[in-house]
Amino acid sequence: MDGAFDKLLPILREGVDVMKMVIFKHLKEYVRQSRPMMPPDEALRLTGAAVNELFGHMPAEEPHLSFALRHADCIQRLLEEIPVNLSPLKVPITDALRMQCLCDRLEGKDSMNVLKQAQRLGILVLEREVPLPASFMSLVRSWGVASGILTASTPASTQNLQKS
Repeated sequence: MDGAFDKLLPILREGVDVMKMVIFKHLKEYVRQSRPMMPPDEALRLTGAAVNELFGHMPAEEPHLSFALRHADCIQRLLEEIPVNLSPLKVPITDALRMQCLCDRLEGKDSMNVLKQAQRLGILVLEREVPLPASFMSLVRSWGVASGILTASTPASTQNLQKS
């Protein structure tokens, strides 16, 4: 990689992480509303496991690993509910997954399986173009602020991006 990519990748990865937090927040609210009898700690674990699964991350540490394995069917059902009950999240999820795959590819990793899974689940918006870095970071900022993850006064990574 050249110097520009060395500066760009951490910014884009940070954007993907912010989008994961946004998705987690919205999914957690949905789980609490749609599964009112589920204990709050289990709802949090289920939400975290679903976000991990969506982004292709298998936790290596306990108790997260055993929870993900024990509740694989429940996690899958929750992911299948996203395109129906949380359809406004499809665009930010699509962009975050594509950006994650782009970053992985630049680092020599193949993570296309997460895009294939999102497509199979009906989450991936196929007709949407892969975002340019600045437009992705703008999406991250707007969703982050709207979701209360970022504040309007948080320094924008897009400012760093435009200087690169």
